[in-house]
Amino acid sequence: MTADDTQARRWRLVLGAAAEEGLGGLGSAEDAAMDRALSALYNTDDDQSPGKRTGGLQGSAPRVARWLGDIRGYFPGAVVEVMQRDAVQRLNLTQLLLEPELLEAVEPDVHLVGTLLSLNGVMPETTKVTARMVVEKVVREIEQRIAAQTVAAVSGALNRAARVTRPRLRDIDWDRTIRKNLATYLPEHRTVVPERLVGYGRKAQAVRRDVVLAIDQSGSMATSVVYASVFGAVLASMRSLRTSLVVFDTEIVDLTDKLDDPVEVLFGTQLGGGTDINRALAYCQSLVTRPADTLFVLISDLYEGGIRDDMLRRVNAMKESGVQIVVLLALSDDGAPAFDHDNAAALAALDIPAFACSPDKFPTLLALALDRGDIQAWASTNAAHR
Repeated sequence: MTADDTQARRWRLVLGAAAEEGLGGLGSAEDAAMDRALSALYNTDDDQSPGKRTGGLQGSAPRVARWLGDIRGYFPGAVVEVMQRDAVQRLNLTQLLLEPELLEAVEPDVHLVGTLLSLNGVMPETTKVTARMVVEKVVREIEQRIAAQTVAAVSGALNRAARVTRPRLRDIDWDRTIRKNLATYLPEHRTVVPERLVGYGRKAQAVRRDVVLAIDQSGSMATSVVYASVFGAVLASMRSLRTSLVVFDTEIVDLTDKLDDPVEVLFGTQLGGGTDINRALAYCQSLVTRPADTLFVLISDLYEGGIRDDMLRRVNAMKESGVQIVVLLALSDDGAPAFDHDNAAALAALDIPAFACSPDKFPTLLALALDRGDIQAWASTNAAHR
């Protein structure tokens, strides 16, 4: 097949039957099957124009399950995930996700988990076992992706925060020791004579910092809830941290006691509803017993349904008391989110930047925050925001 033929084939698959006269037909049975799968999703009754055939999955769980199996055979995983999300949005398949047969055929991803969690309250018992298996698979994949990096980054930050001046040999921070002793450099020997050693403390059993995660569980924050719950479980496994996790909409649920299992955390959430950030902040303030040793992470799109001025006063009071504050508009791979620009600007005026962060970069951000580094500078080069 020539390059021109390949290009024509791709455009024919993209444009559908309406382009067949200009681009020619599809030459293989596999291409025809791919075209049917695409047509079922994108050539629907709501999207008709002259020359297009109509498709649709017609509300049947077995038919949808077969279609899901087809697209997994014809397209790469990333494309399958996009088509699944489009199917839920375009064809109103939300209720069909309550069918175990459909869940067994679906390609699990973080967006599907968010959809399932939003249906948790109406999910029949026959579906819950399958739904839990889907959620657990995605959670374990995320854990595998982020756990080691998070533990390494956070442990490094905590060790740096516990520097000692009489370290054991294996605990010497050679880079800082050399810089601290440059005045004793001997040119004739081309060496530094260290008068003062700088090293890392190793009190691994002591709780050095408190971390409070507050997660907005309104419907738009679904993927952030999934990632934040997994990160919370990873942090809770570290003895040098005391980790609390709170989810909120207009109500507040403290899920700290479930942090040994992020799947349990997720099924303890209830996605959807309004948002009262001020009320959530009030609860989180009650958890802070050591302000100077506390990192507070608020994950929210900042669309406040409560009292805005009280929210801003409360977050400023937390900051003034010594709490290190990070505000994330989203914790996901979805890029810059929709958010309340006025509230984000008001927080920035309090020297509390608000920005979105990808899960892969969050461990580095955590380490920087625990090290009390420059969050604003980091956000300007690493975050998806504004």
